[in-house]
Amino acid sequence: MTPAPGTPLPFFVYGTLRPGEPNHDLYLRGRTIAEEPARLPNAALYDGPGYPYAVERPGGEIRGELVTARPESYDDLLAALDRLEEYTPGDPRNLYERLARHVIRADGSSVPAWVYLAAPRIAAGLHATGARIESGDWLTRG
Repeated sequence: MTPAPGTPLPFFVYGTLRPGEPNHDLYLRGRTIAEEPARLPNAALYDGPGYPYAVERPGGEIRGELVTARPESYDDLLAALDRLEEYTPGDPRNLYERLARHVIRADGSSVPAWVYLAAPRIAAGLHATGARIESGDWLTRG
């Protein structure tokens, strides 16, 4: 899925940006108009360690939040999250790739959102030897 250029999408967050986690207040407080529970289908969650990685996996699911930025904060928030995730478009050294994926809201409706997924070289290593978080939920990883 490729959104139209300039289309502001909400963000699906599944790790340290979730409420109660260390980066939530640093990056999201005051910049959002909505935060709601959501699920990312066809994905699996891995321990980084210290931070999570989402990878595409048919049949899997990750729990997180769908975050809608305030319109006046969107561009700054997008840039801040790209820096946090060390994502630069087209850079082969990226740890994450920012991709548009369909996310499922609590009411069952689907919405496109930005998701930071493990870059291909990172995902390959995680599939081979990574520590999968079976619950799909960073907050209950144990």
